[in-house]
Amino acid sequence: MGIRFRRIYWVTEQLDDAGRSEVTGIFTSIPDLVERGVGIRPICDKNAGFRITLCALDSPNAPLARFGEAEFGEVETRLAEFIETGEISTEEVATLAATLRECMKKA
Repeated sequence: MGIRFRRIYWVTEQLDDAGRSEVTGIFTSIPDLVERGVGIRPICDKNAGFRITLCALDSPNAPLARFGEAEFGEVETRLAEFIETGEISTEEVATLAATLRECMKKA
């Protein structure tokens, strides 16, 4: 089997008090998102907010999913369709959900 070309990617953003965002990272996998996007830049230290967005590569369409802090509890449910298609594993989604829950406890 050859190298798998990722068709989706994650964007992390810091939000300011006015709701403007600054992109802080772009990641092609949940392990990288968790280790380098959320873990190294603790969202606990945020000013006004933090958001992650799942996007399709080379697409003019709206993002596939967007999670602000209020939606972090919905990660597992809303990513179920990507588990069904094999794009994301159940374990990856569980790790992401647990990481977001843990970071929000510290906020």
